[in-house]
Amino acid sequence: MRSIAIREELTGEWKSRGVKEQKEYAILTAEISKATFGLTPSQYKKVKGLKSENLRDHMNDLELIFSMLGEASTTAIVKTQNPKGFVQNQKAARKGGGVAGKARIDLETKTKQKVVSPENYLPDSKKHHQLGKKKK
Repeated sequence: MRSIAIREELTGEWKSRGVKEQKEYAILTAEISKATFGLTPSQYKKVKGLKSENLRDHMNDLELIFSMLGEASTTAIVKTQNPKGFVQNQKAARKGGGVAGKARIDLETKTKQKVVSPENYLPDSKKHHQLGKKKK
């Protein structure tokens, strides 16, 4: 639910700063994802083996956290730098995603494990489980 709230706050900021078309929102989202994970959402979906499913619904906790960090960082940058129009917001999106990207790389260096995973996670009651694994 916090992920949705963070996303809604960001899109509200974009809207108030002149981002209008759905295509522009998609491009800005892709900029954040590319800077955060090194992948656009369409590339990320391929890694996960998804077609039309919602990518966030299939992210594990760390993937979701870094996605939220990229969007929340972008929101903070937009609020403090007050970009106008698509091009300036695109630069802010890259900066915000870069904050999350640096944090992701730092974690990967320390754990020696990649954050981006081809495994898919879906909610099951209040817990997450890996698709394909049997319950005990």
